[in-house]
Amino acid sequence: MSGLLVLIIIIFISSIPVIITYIWFRAAKYKFTFIQFLFVLLAGAAAFFPALILQDILNFSFSSRGRMELFYHVFFRIAFTEELSRMLMLLLLFFISGFFKNDSKESIKWTDVKKGTAAGFIAGLGFALLENAVYAASDTSVLLLRAVTAAPLHAACGSRVGAASVMLRSNPIQAFFRILAATAIHGIYNFMAALPGFPSIMAILIALTALGSSILSIRGGWEKPEVNP
Repeated sequence: MSGLLVLIIIIFISSIPVIITYIWFRAAKYKFTFIQFLFVLLAGAAAFFPALILQDILNFSFSSRGRMELFYHVFFRIAFTEELSRMLMLLLLFFISGFFKNDSKESIKWTDVKKGTAAGFIAGLGFALLENAVYAASDTSVLLLRAVTAAPLHAACGSRVGAASVMLRSNPIQAFFRILAATAIHGIYNFMAALPGFPSIMAILIALTALGSSILSIRGGWEKPEVNP
């Protein structure tokens, strides 16, 4: 199999969760244009690079290996840096694009939080798309597994970070707890996925459960545009 064909297959499989999500958004008539969807997806993919830089800077070993070092690498160096990078890219996108027209504290509405949640969900898929492609380029055997586990995990965590990004000024305490929840879910998933056997199955369940709650959060109470009869 040629290298170009392998690359095409990698990109296609990595893109499946993105395609499914776009079809879902269009079918549900959520207030997301194709351009908005694309730019949020690209912002999520771009978050891969600052996360990579931060993880390289923070890559050091403890004097005594043990639980503290494992906790540091799984929850802080990997999970927190990826969620932080995702939030920074979303904040930058929201600021540059005027995603939310009025940025005063009083303007934050529940529908804004819903839109932020959806944006974070898409950004998580963008991050996962690029990350999966990078991993699969060196080991194609992990591609399908990551498409059905890592993509839902990043989407679920991204939805929480997206909501936090919108709420950061109006309700920083809730924003903090959403970021904390995203980091905790991400860290537990990474920890479980690193263990052989049953714990790795638990990682899949964690990812899918977190994904389900994110989907329910996006669907619940979304203000849909009127459809002319």
